[in-house]
Amino acid sequence: MSKQQTILKQAFASAVAVADPQVIIPEYLGKIFPRGQEPKGICLVVGAGKASASMASALEHYALNYWPEVSLQGTVLTRYGHGLPTQHIRIIEAGHPVPDQAGMDGAQAIFDSVSQLGAGDVLIALVSGGGSSLLTLPQKGISMEDMRETTEVLLRCGAPIQEMNVVRKHLSAILGGNLARLAIARGARVEALLISDVTGDSPADIASGPCAPDYSTYQDALNILAKYHLDQNPIPSSVLLHLNKGLAGEIPETLKEADLHGAQVSNHVIATAYKSLEAAAAYVRTQGYEPMILGDTITGEAQEVGIEQAALARQYVGQSVALISGGECTVTLPIGIKGRGGRCSEFLLSLFSASDDVINISALAADTDGIDGSEKNAGAWFTSEVRRAAQEQGLLPTPYLATHDCYGFFAQLDALVETGPTLTNVNDFRIILLD
Repeated sequence: MSKQQTILKQAFASAVAVADPQVIIPEYLGKIFPRGQEPKGICLVVGAGKASASMASALEHYALNYWPEVSLQGTVLTRYGHGLPTQHIRIIEAGHPVPDQAGMDGAQAIFDSVSQLGAGDVLIALVSGGGSSLLTLPQKGISMEDMRETTEVLLRCGAPIQEMNVVRKHLSAILGGNLARLAIARGARVEALLISDVTGDSPADIASGPCAPDYSTYQDALNILAKYHLDQNPIPSSVLLHLNKGLAGEIPETLKEADLHGAQVSNHVIATAYKSLEAAAAYVRTQGYEPMILGDTITGEAQEVGIEQAALARQYVGQSVALISGGECTVTLPIGIKGRGGRCSEFLLSLFSASDDVINISALAADTDGIDGSEKNAGAWFTSEVRRAAQEQGLLPTPYLATHDCYGFFAQLDALVETGPTLTNVNDFRIILLD
């Protein structure tokens, strides 16, 4: 393993480690519930996301040690393959990013359990990226198949995750603050612990904010569908009917700030993409590189962002610099193209192609949850050695970019990042090394 390959992978490992629920959950529980102010009565734990099982495991371990008198129970949803064993909190694995029946059944179980809370009880919500699709519980009149079809259409058209979530909030009985609204009506206290995978780290955006007041409206949801011309044919009629009823005031809006007057509701963002970028920056500095954090809000088509960052890298040729960034790009698939890989490997192949004239460049791009798109890899990496191997094998990036088969390109070069589920999720991580 070359020095650059080691540094790339260790930088990614540093970014993931700082968002480990097993470390950060106990820290925050001690702050939220200081000694003498532990939960009383029923403590219901619910949640959803790629990190939720690890969050639940950490919370349960903490509660068994510090809250021996508390009645701990609950249900948490996570993606298939992301579960962990627990004693008191039920872990359900379900479909993501396209919701399935297991997720809907789990979401219904969460809804029903919150409906049974009473005054003085505590609801702890463990929320992380991926929770929007896992917490799919449609409003009345919308079927599970309608929700699945809507999600698939939005994914296909390349709508950014923020826009997808605005639509999903207004179709859900749980998202958009509706879970908190249910608990408030029962007189319960709500404490939500959030691991952010979204730009800006707004509680309303993380997993579509099941416990946070929402800034979006039914009109916003309809505008998004119109933007991609989905308000005419591809979207199920039940979805359009529901949104138009909401616009007409026949259905309540999502939770708003005014609804929280006198309520005990707090949202705590305990891990963010920027903190992970800072951890990676601290590591590469020990290896002799000057880190430059480009931000955690970089979005856009993955191929275009790769070209832009290749141009930026040219400005630092001859220096020992690490360009580090986060944020969620998109990949828009043309009709008839299935593609293999995800936004991280697509960004990286675009960068690889656009930087063939840049001396001594190495890079890695990976999703911190361990899964990048359609395959089981977290992302990919390249160094000068990988570029030479591609040349020797006659591998050209252009046809792979055209067919969105970035996984296939890097798989042939043994240059995939394969971690398995990391059990956390703070968005995508990208690093470019210049020697």
